[in-house]
Amino acid sequence: MGTIQAPDQARTARLESLVEQYEKDLLRICCMYLRDWKAAEDAVQETFLNAFRHLDTFRSDSSEKTWLIQIALNQCRDMRRSAWYRYIDPRIDIDRLPLSSPPPSDDHLSLTAAIMQLKPKYMEVVLLYFYEGYRMKEIASMLRISEAAVSMRLNKAKQKLKAELEGGEEHEK
Repeated sequence: MGTIQAPDQARTARLESLVEQYEKDLLRICCMYLRDWKAAEDAVQETFLNAFRHLDTFRSDSSEKTWLIQIALNQCRDMRRSAWYRYIDPRIDIDRLPLSSPPPSDDHLSLTAAIMQLKPKYMEVVLLYFYEGYRMKEIASMLRISEAAVSMRLNKAKQKLKAELEGGEEHEK
């Protein structure tokens, strides 16, 4: 009969530190990506579970935050591909997004709503570049695409956002 071992205290403490530092950032990204508060909470929880399982394999090639964002984006993609995701109401209340700063203005809320309507491949690069402050090279590495693809997606996203915020279809050409 085998013995049950308690989790390694150092690993547990490291996970607690990661959760404390990055939970709000990951929740904001997942919430915008999935457009559902409960699904975003589930995605963040799964992200930290996966991170805990693989703490020993983290090689520090990137920052911990970058590593966690990669895990979170993969989790969000998996969730969006699942059959049950079709039954989620994609209209999340923007006021429920976790904030790391003062309350947003009406213009910021309009921009956030427009970003949430982008296709996932455009939303990812916008969130990582403008909200999280990553450089194109880092985003390319995270998403496993070329820097040119990141640049193209950012430009396309900006065009779509500009058209949406300036009045929609009548401004698109």
